[in-house]
Amino acid sequence: MEASEAKQRATEAIDQQRELLLEVSHSIHSHPEENYAEHHAHSVLTSVLDDLGFTVTPGAYEMPTAFEATAGTSGPEVAVFCEYDALPGIGHACGHNIIAAAGLGAALGAAAVAEEVGGRIRVLGSPAEEGGGGKVFMIDRGALDGVDVAMMIHPADVDLRWMTTIAIQQLRVKWNGQAAHAAAHPWDGRNALDAAVLGYMNVAALRQHIRPEERIHGIFTDGGDKPNIVPSTAAMHWFIRAADMERLEALKPRVLAALVAGGDAAGCTVEFEWIDPAYADLLRNRRFEALYAANSASLGREVLEPGSAGEVVGSTDMGNVSHVVPSIHPMVAVAPTGVGIHTTGFTDYAASASGDQGVLDGAKAMAMTIIDLWSSPETLKSIAAEFTSAKR
Repeated sequence: MEASEAKQRATEAIDQQRELLLEVSHSIHSHPEENYAEHHAHSVLTSVLDDLGFTVTPGAYEMPTAFEATAGTSGPEVAVFCEYDALPGIGHACGHNIIAAAGLGAALGAAAVAEEVGGRIRVLGSPAEEGGGGKVFMIDRGALDGVDVAMMIHPADVDLRWMTTIAIQQLRVKWNGQAAHAAAHPWDGRNALDAAVLGYMNVAALRQHIRPEERIHGIFTDGGDKPNIVPSTAAMHWFIRAADMERLEALKPRVLAALVAGGDAAGCTVEFEWIDPAYADLLRNRRFEALYAANSASLGREVLEPGSAGEVVGSTDMGNVSHVVPSIHPMVAVAPTGVGIHTTGFTDYAASASGDQGVLDGAKAMAMTIIDLWSSPETLKSIAAEFTSAKR
């Protein structure tokens, strides 16, 4: 079967399941679930995949809300990732319902021609992208074994070939002091809140002397119980980000030293925990990106390079995937320019008519890209060669 005919059949299959795909997107959107608690989304997606004839493994890779679904019997294997976790308070403000439904659509479209074209698809439902690192644990447990390439799409306010992805690791810090009556005998106290505030100010001073792409941001999670009790404990939760894992490792001790110094100044001890897994930067593959961009353009969506047209900066465990197999993480516009992800406004657009169009266009562009990969060993070889070169 020619690639053009296969693409037409795949897109027709997606159109035939339009209502189902949008129902899945809206169902997940209306039931926001946070890290590792995505039971509704897991149930919806695995049930639909089973009904569509995929071989489905619920609770895959030792995680109750992860799954794997496969189709095809021979040929190159492409992994499509579905994300479906939400954010606290603002629900699907990152549009993971769109990611899940588009991934589902891409899979069913490609599966419709898998036997004729000669390819295999592996749908990987990855929980807890918003800080829990589901993909990293899945990789460690063999989710990408035998996979040739991986992909997903992410909604945004502009169509982009890639997300500007930086490495990240989380840090939890606790200061321990000595409680005392803040009026009667404050001299007996050692103020853990002061230690945390001084640490915060040290980090604020450090920000002047870090690279432009580096980010350090944190919140107080414990600041004492009552104003008239000198706080004996205080705690913070930090995100530390850098361009890549090497620069992240160089930045981490500088941040920790600033926080520990706050404890030293206030006479408090410090406990800390680097939270694993760290997220890697996205290892780009330009040949792969161009393939997706051409298919998206055939649907009327011009996919731009980040720059004057817009940019999305963040961190994702898809970065870790990209260091194992060639990967793409394009952005599909579902909101007006300027409506950023992780905002309440974006939550609304994730279930809007433009969000629905993002599901369908994202599914079709990915399905067509999968068919290109299955149909052309030379293309797959060139993508693999670029990956190998970038890893050196």
